[in-house]
Amino acid sequence: MVRANGAVSLRELARVVQTSEVTVRRDVRALEAEGLLDRRHGGAVLPGGFTRESGFPQKSHLATAEKTAIADLAAGLVEEGEAIVVGAGTTTQELARRLARVPGLTVVTNSLLVAQALAHANRVEVVMTGGTLRGSNYALVGSGAEQSLQGLRVSRAFLSGSGLTAERGLSTSNMLSASVDRALVQAAAEVVVLADHTKLGSDTMFQTVPTDLITHLVTDEPAAHDERAAAELQALADQGVQIAVAGAGAGAAAAASASGAASVSGDAGSAGRGSRREMPLPGQRRTHGQALRGVPVEPGGGERERARVADLRRR
Repeated sequence: MVRANGAVSLRELARVVQTSEVTVRRDVRALEAEGLLDRRHGGAVLPGGFTRESGFPQKSHLATAEKTAIADLAAGLVEEGEAIVVGAGTTTQELARRLARVPGLTVVTNSLLVAQALAHANRVEVVMTGGTLRGSNYALVGSGAEQSLQGLRVSRAFLSGSGLTAERGLSTSNMLSASVDRALVQAAAEVVVLADHTKLGSDTMFQTVPTDLITHLVTDEPAAHDERAAAELQALADQGVQIAVAGAGAGAAAAASASGAASVSGDAGSAGRGSRREMPLPGQRRTHGQALRGVPVEPGGGERERARVADLRRR
């Protein structure tokens, strides 16, 4: 599966071979010892993956259910009449498909896939950057793309990448893509990172968004035994990143939370779209000189969801 797709998640492997992620993790460790693959947080890649970037066909088949849940939740952050930028990637492509229903929206993008997803949305205006086409991910890169973003100002940037750590923030394996992503960040008052669990704890070659510029992270539920992912999420929250977790299962935590350390809500009126969580901010953060708004919190949520976040924080 790694040879065919370039990368694979432990969850997908466990589903295909019908066994537990614990067993899969042990076997992946053994394959790494033989030099057949490299382990990455939440999955495995072909050897030499630090600078290697999988192409679109490989990425489009990795963590597809998680990307769908993340896109559903992230779309709730976009308001009618907003102007936003959306970067290249398979997760942002999923987001774009949902943004087609937001009236009065203006989307600036360097991604042909994002533009294609919005091409027939009557009430959405799509503005594309210039630049040189990078065929592996259908994105426009280079000086033309960066220059077309100069002087632009929008409310939010939605970006994905190859890896995300609390130490370095969002990173990617390609220098040209990283440079355009940095230009997208400069154009936005807030930065929303879309990253599934396979990206958490992974560090790739070129930094795109340092942690202190990330306003929101939308991710999926890490496995119950995945202490590293939980620790990475906690470290990101400690640095002021507001975290929303999509596709959370109902029975992940049984312990009750007496402290109420995190503010939690269900996604009202959108059954099946996952739950939204906000990790506590240690203090007010600012990006590009502007105060940042928090993730909208709908009323409700309940003690069960608070217990889930408390359990995640303990782990």
